[in-house]
Amino acid sequence: MSIEIRDVSKSFGAFKAVDGVSLGVPTGRLVALLGPSGSGKTTLLRVIAGLESPDSGVVCFHGENVTCRDPRERRIGFVFQHYALFRHMTVFENVAFGLTVRPRAIRPPRPEIEKKVLGLLKLVQLEWAGDRFPSQLSGGQRQRIALARALAVEPRVLLLDEPFGALDAQVRKELRRWLRRLHDELNVTTVFVTHDQEEALELADRVVVMNRGRIEQQGTPMEVYDSPANPFVYRFLGHVNVFHGRVREGMVTIADDQFGDRRAAVYVRPHEIDVERSRNGNGALEALVKHVSLAGPVVKIEMERTDRGGNVEVDLTRARFDELQIKTGDRVFFALRNMQVFPEDYVI
Repeated sequence: MSIEIRDVSKSFGAFKAVDGVSLGVPTGRLVALLGPSGSGKTTLLRVIAGLESPDSGVVCFHGENVTCRDPRERRIGFVFQHYALFRHMTVFENVAFGLTVRPRAIRPPRPEIEKKVLGLLKLVQLEWAGDRFPSQLSGGQRQRIALARALAVEPRVLLLDEPFGALDAQVRKELRRWLRRLHDELNVTTVFVTHDQEEALELADRVVVMNRGRIEQQGTPMEVYDSPANPFVYRFLGHVNVFHGRVREGMVTIADDQFGDRRAAVYVRPHEIDVERSRNGNGALEALVKHVSLAGPVVKIEMERTDRGGNVEVDLTRARFDELQIKTGDRVFFALRNMQVFPEDYVI
């Protein structure tokens, strides 16, 4: 089931939560709406679900206009951040709820409901928990039950609003991998909201980066990470160093920015900086090592430029760090690679 959003806007008073957004989600894809708080991602998800009515624009499911249709008519499954399970119901009853409340004419027979619920509990690896209550389960288990309940009604579209936001880091990682495997098995068109860039890049087929109610960039995880469309996307998708310089005859200079046609900002990620013990090439800059963090397989180094000050963050592999034998107080030289240049007055 494909989703098409055409020029959708939604305001709450004077605040424009979604501002003229157009987006297509192909059938069977897993798409992440990624952005900071207030970027419009949850409002857009609720518009897709029919929980919010847009001020303007159109929402289509598989070419069919559903903008004015009730959420129940859209056949969507919605999973909330805080599970929204019924505390007084068992796990079995929670999963069965969407089927048991259907009008009698379309309600499945009891044996069919039981078969479906048991199948879903097995699918989410909680077949043993049917007679338990939500309070007897962990956060990760409750989230899987919430997902099983959403799938019970055989949704055409699955929508998840910060599904792992209430869980600790290790459980989030485990559930991300599990959800990806489940999606590949079921192939349900899925849209999920997150502010966690690692989650979006690891889980989604396509990432839609939002800011101030608009889409800044959309593409595969590799496209948005390796080729950010603007400084906002660059900063939001991980740590970044920003150097200031000038552009002259198509070349950018950051060692001496007194000359040039226009000012520019040079963006480069910490792992895209080469460090040497001695000056290696005219483009190398000198820095003083201020701090070294040895935690994990990546060594994080904080340096300060000696020519004009300013901190520089560098990530080195453990092997490269052992080769260089860098320690606090050392003078080193660094060069940039895979950098991206934007006008300094770029307005986001």
